[in-house]
Formats: sequence, C-alpha cells, structure tokens
Amino acid sequence: MGDKDYILVINPGSTSTKIALYCKEQCISVVSLSHSVEDIKKYEKIYDQKDMRTNVILNWLKEQGISLEHLCAVVGRGGLLRPMPGGTYKVTEAMLKDLEIGYQGEHASNLGGIIAYEIAEKVNIPAFIVDPVAVDEFEDIARISGLPELPRRSLVHALNIKAVSRKVSAKLNKKFEESSYVVAHLGGGISIAPIKNGRIVDVNNANEDGPFSPERAGGLPIGDVVKMAYSGKYSQKELKKKLIGGAGLTAYLGTNDGRIVDKAIESGDKEAELVLKAMAYQIAKEIGCYSTVLKGQIDAVILTGGLAHNKRLTGWISEMIKFIAPVEIVPGEDEMQALYEGAVRVLKNKETAKIYENEVFIKEV
Repeated sequence: MGDKDYILVINPGSTSTKIALYCKEQCISVVSLSHSVEDIKKYEKIYDQKDMRTNVILNWLKEQGISLEHLCAVVGRGGLLRPMPGGTYKVTEAMLKDLEIGYQGEHASNLGGIIAYEIAEKVNIPAFIVDPVAVDEFEDIARISGLPELPRRSLVHALNIKAVSRKVSAKLNKKFEESSYVVAHLGGGISIAPIKNGRIVDVNNANEDGPFSPERAGGLPIGDVVKMAYSGKYSQKELKKKLIGGAGLTAYLGTNDGRIVDKAIESGDKEAELVLKAMAYQIAKEIGCYSTVLKGQIDAVILTGGLAHNKRLTGWISEMIKFIAPVEIVPGEDEMQALYEGAVRVLKNKETAKIYENEVFIKEV
C-alpha cells in the first residue's frame, strides 16, 4: 500500500457523519460528527449537504494532524443506486450522477460515495463504495412475485451480510466464493438471505415482508391490509409510518429496544415473552424457508445484527433451526470495518474494483 498508509471511511447518517481512520490494518480513530437540526434544515435536498459535510470531515482531519497526502484511499457507504452485483466499486462519474438524483430514493447514504470522491479527487487517490443496499444478485426465478406489476426487488443489508459471511468462511477455512449460508440480519429491520457461492440470490424486503421486527410489520394478511388502507382512518403517509416504524415490538409492547423487552420478561411479563418468542418463531420459519433455496446444502446459518446480542432471542431461534446447519452467532454490525475491508481487498489485489457503468444498465436519454 506504499508510503500513504491511511484509509478514510465515511458513513453518512441523517443527522451525523460517522468517520473512521485506519492505518496499517488498525482502526486508529472512529468518531460520529453531529450536524445540528438547524444545519440540516438549511438544505432542501440531501445532495445539497455535500459541501457542509465534506468541510466538517476535512476540519476533523486537520485537527487530528492528518494531511490528505497521508491517505491512500477513501471509502464511503454506498447509496440507493441502480440494482447492482455486490463488491467494491470505484466511484465514477456515472455513479455520482445516480447518487445525486437518488436513483432508488433519497437517503443520507447517497452522500457516502459523493463525499469520498470529493476528498479523494483532491489528492488523486481512489474512492470506493462497498456492497450498498442496492446490491441485487437475484436469480430470475426469485423476481416472480405472483403479480407481474409487482416484481420482487432486492434491497438488503448487503454490507453486513457479506462481511459476516466472509468472517465465518475464514473461521471454517472455506472460500467465501465457494460457500453457502443463510444469514439473518437482525436489526430495526430483519433481512434473511440465502448466500450461494458468495452471492445473495434471494432475500425478503425488510420493509414489506418476512418476520416482524422491533419496528416493522413484516408480512401481513394482504386482504386485511387492503381493508385498512381503504378504511378512511389513515392517509397513505400515516399507514406507511404505522407499518414501517410503528409496528412489530413497538406496536405490541411500546418499545423497539430488545433490552427493555428482555428485562420485562425477566420480571415475569408473559405478554413480552410471547411477543418476543413470536418474533423468534417467525425468524426461524423464514430461515427454514430460505434454506430450501440452497436445497439444504448450507455450511452454516448465521445470526447477526444488533439483536443477535440478545441471547434469549438467539437461543429460541437456534433451538428451531439447528437441525438445518451449524449456527454461527456474529452479533452487531461493524459497517466501518466492513467498508475498510472492502477497500483493502482491492488495494491488496485480492479483488478487482468493479466499474458501475459496466455492471448496471444505463439508458442514455
């Protein structure tokens, strides 16, 4: 990697920008730089925050005594781009255009690649993104939904799912590209994905189906949802907020915090126990469902994400699914490390950086 040993990692959130600095395979600093609500409100579009957030990062680097000349690469969180295969991508002009318009929606993560490029360009070093939520490696059969107008789409916690799959592959002395897993990402939303030879070949949309989660409804009786939509009680915006944000544990127990639910169970709350056990039940069912995609040829079932810290929940899930394959529990979601590792694989020539316009269909108007 030469004399320039530092890699800067950028992960924009709605009111903060998380950054990390790595040097010689060590994370030497990680910090969340907050942006006031007043600052954010000044900008009509998320893209308009680009310069403000970039300057905050540059000022932080200056305070740490790190010159841009010390950097060998900058890597940002990938955004809502066109459907694309997983991997580490070099930030290109075509990618920047899609991040600016928010091809699949506006989200702070769209700024990750943009800011990475802004900083990297100043010293002529590469800028990357890694496994964005837009990763789409579905086989054609997985896109059929039952209604032609509503194809199944891949929007997935790809960054963490791929990172933990690589970690488990190393533990099992297997090549990631030759391994098969069912990975359950257990967070505010729940994604359960079969991994076949390193590719996410199917997944539930955490906002629309699959298990209910701490704050999302998951799959629901569709007829009753239609009745609710036309009941006159809710606007479209209100109903969407109820299903994505006000559902799951939040709707049943008034909290989206698994730790609070756990304490309630310990104090004898039978309703809390039933609801959390029902969530475990639905997660286990979905894991069983996706194990059929791999025809049972599975190296491990992996439980990951913030809720994987909850031993009660993972215990209930493991009891139901351990007959499928060995269960590996990898709690948490280390996005900064996963982004760093994606850049390093390219810099050390273990992987070739993909070019966005070569991997996605772009029709020029």
